[in-house]
Amino acid sequence: MRRKHRRLRSDADLDITPFMNLMIVLVPVLLLNMVFAHTTVLELNFPNTSGSSAEEQQELQLQVMIFDDQLVVADNQGGVIKAIPLKEAAYDYETLGKVMQELKRRLPEKRNITIMPSSDTPYQALVSVMDSVRSYEAVVAGDVVNAELFPEISLGDAPERADRAEAEASS
Repeated sequence: MRRKHRRLRSDADLDITPFMNLMIVLVPVLLLNMVFAHTTVLELNFPNTSGSSAEEQQELQLQVMIFDDQLVVADNQGGVIKAIPLKEAAYDYETLGKVMQELKRRLPEKRNITIMPSSDTPYQALVSVMDSVRSYEAVVAGDVVNAELFPEISLGDAPERADRAEAEASS
């Protein structure tokens, strides 16, 4: 007759050391990535679709138009304030910032501005223009702070340029 051998069963110990090593590496990496993944929300005002009143027409409205060859700073009363051509095949945000600072010195109460990109304006150019018109870095008492320019930004469509419309009509 055969004897059945009973195996001695002992509780198996789970080795969780590799899992703990993974967690020790993974947790700090995930925490560091959270710090760098900030999402910024820009508050924008869109123009009303209804007709504007006579009072709104008389109020000074600053505009920055983004065309493929230049940035144009204008208002609704006197026309073009400054046309800023491309600088080394890129938009000149530094000059735009200086123009905005000068406008803020002349109009300290003004808080709103309208940015009017053309239909083919790159997204990064639009965001950079928004950053340039919203604030600038100033040194106050030895500290660098963001000084406010025109924080209330509205968006609109850039008007069709006359020279471009004539070129399309002739072709």
